[in-house]
This record gives sequence, structure tokens and C-alpha cells, in this order.
Amino acid sequence: MKKLFVNKEACIGCGACVAIDGEHFDFDEDGFSSVISQENIESDSVKNAISSCPTSAISYVETTESKEEECEHCDGHCQKCEENEALA
Repeated sequence: MKKLFVNKEACIGCGACVAIDGEHFDFDEDGFSSVISQENIESDSVKNAISSCPTSAISYVETTESKEEECEHCDGHCQKCEENEALA
């Protein structure tokens, strides 16, 4: 399954993605971009937000249902991993 991912180490919080596609991106509590929706991630607005990111911090990642396997692909930062960590 493909998901949107924001690399928090690369994000500078410029807000381009939020301005272009507020349906999928918003600022987190630290002022960096965060994915807020995994619906319709093939839309033109998502693709524009990805291509407009000055640090290339936004990408698609392939995930599986297993947290261990997801972390191999997303370094533990995908929405599913963050949800699993919050429940732990």
C-alpha cells in the first residue's frame, strides 16, 4: 500500500505543501508539515505539493500491515507507525 510520508528531518516548515494542498497537509505542533489524510493521494494537488517542496521532504512510501515491516520502509514515521506508537 502506498502512503504519503513527510521526512521530519528534511522538512523546514516553509508551508508550501499546506498552501497547495491543505486537504492532505497541515503543520504539526512543532511547525513542520504533517500528513493529515491518506485519501486520494494520487491527486494533482498532492503531486504539486510534493514537487513544490524545496527540500524534497515529501514522498510516497510503500507500507505493509506489519509495523516492523513498515518501519523498514518509513523509518517509523508513517501515519500507521505513529498510530501504533500512540497506542503502545
